[in-house]
Amino acid sequence: MTIKADLFFSFRSPYSYLAVGRYRDMAREYDLDITLRTVLPIAVRDPDLLFTGNPAAPRYIFMDSFRSAQMLKIPFRWPRPDPIVQDIATRDIAKDQPYIFRICRLGQATTRRGRGLEFAAEVARIIWDGSTDNWHEGDHLAGAATRAGLDFTELEAEAASDADALDAEIAGNTKALEEAGHWGVPTLVVDGEPFFGQDRVDMAKWRMEQKGLVKR
Repeated sequence: MTIKADLFFSFRSPYSYLAVGRYRDMAREYDLDITLRTVLPIAVRDPDLLFTGNPAAPRYIFMDSFRSAQMLKIPFRWPRPDPIVQDIATRDIAKDQPYIFRICRLGQATTRRGRGLEFAAEVARIIWDGSTDNWHEGDHLAGAATRAGLDFTELEAEAASDADALDAEIAGNTKALEEAGHWGVPTLVVDGEPFFGQDRVDMAKWRMEQKGLVKR
């Protein structure tokens, strides 16, 4: 029996990056179908919540994401450019956001094709692993789409022509995440049970094994 799960994911989240490749590898090895559910980063989804958080949080996230990557032996560097245009020191968010809406719409378009997990894993790598500057330019995203088995020209056209519908689907993902009992990413939801964080990958696998998860 194929186990089905939803992965709520943000292209701006370092923890999403640290989790998505491991979930993709798990889905390749096991009889597991994971649907990627792209959500907007909290910086644009609910900035009021971001600003009411503890001011120590950004420093901790920086420190913890770097050491988590080191422990997992996953290449890591803060993106250049950051998918969210924001002054990290003041936490001020720019009104103009040229990157995040584009990449989220592309992500949702790939979910429509059943290849969201593969696309997110490839794109997260070029954004976060430190091997690429200006990940949004040139053929970087096209290469990621190709590696995920997708036609980038087709994706770009759909992201532009069907933006409103894609945005509505992304908003629906946020609502589904909240209905599953969480608000953060990455969160894997299996039979209504949420597993939040890159440090819950093994626990999620353990639970799915209880439900009959087996290798392909």
